[in-house]
Amino acid sequence: MPRVQSLDHLVLTVRDLDRAIAFYRDVLGMRADAFTPADGSRRWALSFGTQKINLHLAGAEFDPKADAPTPGSADLCFLSETGLETWQQHLAGLGVAVLEGPVDRTGAQGPIRSIYLRDPDGNLIEIANRL
Repeated sequence: MPRVQSLDHLVLTVRDLDRAIAFYRDVLGMRADAFTPADGSRRWALSFGTQKINLHLAGAEFDPKADAPTPGSADLCFLSETGLETWQQHLAGLGVAVLEGPVDRTGAQGPIRSIYLRDPDGNLIEIANRL
């Protein structure tokens, strides 16, 4: 049976591209990259590690797209080698509220400790350290 091996990218539908880019760049340290696919349009991606998040503007999504693209429907967990105390100080300095944590959870490869916050569209963002 064929099997997938890793996640290359995912798509977030957002209400405001500039606001989403600023949050993921300034709060989470991702790199914002403009790119031009084969159709010649200009699109945006948020790059981190070996992955990226492609951004689609709500109401102007690119085809093919999800059946019901909706801002605020994602629940994403990002691993970080930076300690959660440092993250909490960083977030507090930016006025970003931590909803919960640190709390112990189970990640894809074992135990993690996490904090939770929301992006500008209301997506749940989890920042986690492996234990």
